[in-house]
Amino acid sequence: MRLWLIRTLFAITFTAATFYLKPFGLAPQVALLAGLFLSIAIIIFEISVRHTSPKALVGAALGSLLGILGASLISLIIHRMVFLDDQTVTFLQVLILAAMTYVGLVMGIVKGEMLNLSFGGLFLDRATKKASKLLDTSVIIDGRVADIVETGFLDGQLLIPQFVLRELQLVADSADSMKRNRGRRGLDILQKIQKNSNIEVQIVEQDYPEIKEVDMKLIELAKERGAKIMTNDFNLNKVAQLRGVEVLNINELANAIKPVVLPGETMRVFILKEGKEYNQGVAYLDDGTMVVVDNARRMIGRTVDVMVTSVLQTTAGKMIFGKYQSNGEMPQRGEYERERITRL
Repeated sequence: MRLWLIRTLFAITFTAATFYLKPFGLAPQVALLAGLFLSIAIIIFEISVRHTSPKALVGAALGSLLGILGASLISLIIHRMVFLDDQTVTFLQVLILAAMTYVGLVMGIVKGEMLNLSFGGLFLDRATKKASKLLDTSVIIDGRVADIVETGFLDGQLLIPQFVLRELQLVADSADSMKRNRGRRGLDILQKIQKNSNIEVQIVEQDYPEIKEVDMKLIELAKERGAKIMTNDFNLNKVAQLRGVEVLNINELANAIKPVVLPGETMRVFILKEGKEYNQGVAYLDDGTMVVVDNARRMIGRTVDVMVTSVLQTTAGKMIFGKYQSNGEMPQRGEYERERITRL
């Protein structure tokens, strides 16, 4: 309310000054309308600028100054062209000044996010640019990125594009209860990441209206910013790599940090259920790795020591095969079948 009061006072003062001074010999009524129109235009410009990031504002100012400087140098050359009349020279100078100032302003706004405002300098922050990570919708909903941020293993900036936020909001507003819960979980994860002081989170307003797919927008933004894409989407991973964009895949990270076990080692596991093959039991490690244990059918619901016999790497992750020995003997198949019939 206080801000609108200041804007109203500015509009009244500016309009009154224009009416009183009558610039360019304007008639009183025309001067009044011109003052009112210009004051409204200035207020609209001020409102739009308020939603612009500081880096974009500095970039716009710097781009405008460079445009004016370049136009001034070109105007000096045009002024020395004796074969042009004075009106043509003036027109060309105004045209170049307007064009280069406009181009500098727009380019400064677009590229302003790459400026480094620290240490009093206005230089491209190459380290931050290289350390920037773009989050896609799937990795936000997955939620593990918040845990990784808390550990402090991620540095640089986490960039969240506005079009990813829109997609996440559409999922959160879905009529399907499962999708709605996933979308809301993603929004909660973003709030959790933003509250973390270990990393800087930035919302990127840049969009590509001519591109429909969100994945392709992410790839274009990553190429333009020199950033990496964090995802657990298999298709996005492959397409981004084909387009020359670096990808950080959460699933690959999870598989890489799973504990390494070697054949012959002993591990303690809880037999959870029956396996597919004869006399097998199945257990799971804390990270979700499946452990298939021979001779453990009778030990369902118990914690036992298992000797690892082999480790199999699959597309879904690792599978560990082990063997449980009770008194050095394995039950006979007939005994196993009789016990199963008794249970039935």
